[in-house]
Amino acid sequence: MPIYEYECLNCGKSFEHLHKRVGSRPRVSCPHCGSKDVRRVISRPGMVKIEWGGTCCGRSEPCDTPPCADGTCRRE
Repeated sequence: MPIYEYECLNCGKSFEHLHKRVGSRPRVSCPHCGSKDVRRVISRPGMVKIEWGGTCCGRSEPCDTPPCADGTCRRE
């Protein structure tokens, strides 16, 4: 079941709507003002950026205590 994002042309607020059947055009109304004057918008995909350092715990320098203090990083 796809989730689409809509924008209300009456109040300008955005909302999401879960389509029960693929291929059907459901009658979508704004949950904020009740208007049926809405348009589907292209959503930006959510992305998570994770940056790791050079050690197993994510730091750029070895820790003072194990596991990476002796230079044997388990991340490699």
